[in-house]
Amino acid sequence: MLVELHILQNFAPANLNRDDTGMPKDCEFGGHRRARISSQCFKRAVREEFNAGLVEPQFLATRTKRLVDNLADRIKAQGKDDHLARAVARLALGGVGLKVDGDDKTQYLLFLGSQEISNLTDLCVAHWDQLASAAADASPNQEGTTRRRAKRAGKDAVPRKVRDAVGRILDGGKAADLALFGRMLADLPDKNRIAASQVAHAISTNRISMELDYYTAVDDLKPEDTAGADMIGTVGFNSACFYRYSNVDMGQLTRNLQGDEALARTTLEAFIRASVRAVPTGKQNSMAAHNPPSFVLAVVRTSSFWNLANAFLKPVAPSHGEDLAVRSIEVLDRYWSKLATIYGDDSIVGAWAISLEDDGIANLKGSLVSTLDDLVHSVLARAASGSAHEG
Repeated sequence: MLVELHILQNFAPANLNRDDTGMPKDCEFGGHRRARISSQCFKRAVREEFNAGLVEPQFLATRTKRLVDNLADRIKAQGKDDHLARAVARLALGGVGLKVDGDDKTQYLLFLGSQEISNLTDLCVAHWDQLASAAADASPNQEGTTRRRAKRAGKDAVPRKVRDAVGRILDGGKAADLALFGRMLADLPDKNRIAASQVAHAISTNRISMELDYYTAVDDLKPEDTAGADMIGTVGFNSACFYRYSNVDMGQLTRNLQGDEALARTTLEAFIRASVRAVPTGKQNSMAAHNPPSFVLAVVRTSSFWNLANAFLKPVAPSHGEDLAVRSIEVLDRYWSKLATIYGDDSIVGAWAISLEDDGIANLKGSLVSTLDDLVHSVLARAASGSAHEG
């Protein structure tokens, strides 16, 4: 089964996701300038919600370059020498071709499940004598040594049995976020995971123009007879109603979770709830744009994803008596009906929606439910069954 989320969310003035100049990200869509929040930004916000109690810690992953530090601390906590623990951690990673630089950081961010990291720790402790001896004998890389030779030397220093064990450990660790968003290990392509979820860049349904906030700050201890500010600056912002789209392939999700259908169901529930709750953190201390979605549509289907962004090729504008959110819901509702009429809805198993607005919904009126809980439970009842056996 395939699950889609379509979310309309109007944010108060904010700078939730900045570009390299500090301005809110934007793009051109339908020939008009739109506000944009990147998919990476929302995926990060979803993962933060997972950490807020939606997923148990043992089923979460960590993205880091500092795996050596983490492993060394864990090994040291089991009574091993601090210096050797760090050397053993470096050696274990090098044994499977993951190069560590002079600052004990990996070449790129690794995305590993909590269980994978725990199992790596246990392996280092279980083979401590062999790894500690190999680490003590290993000589530092000579200046001018090529990256390929350095990796080869790291592998050769680790017994084959240990290398194979490390390789078996890197199985995704049944981590929910890793299963959803996938990973790429450039040096270990067979340990890559195909993402079970796709997340689109959020774009505004309305045309936007960038605005600048000119701000000042005054020194609290400045003499009262001295005028003027002690700091001045500008920060960009906008206010927009965003269309957000994401989907989950339940078959791929279950395979990524090693066939655990119960965990796949739990992960799907967490993904839906986290997606609804997720708000990026950019400039929130200055602007506090904590605005829940106005409309959420969840669709379960057997094939053919539908991204509904083209409903907003023509920018939405508020009209007399109807605000931007209501108008956006109307446009989405009408576009959904046209797609279903022209292309058919045979692949759609069910659709459920919640809305803060009473107006604007005609074609999807029969899909309305009262609460987010109702929507989640309806999706789970249709989506989770038999997902492990789907292609």
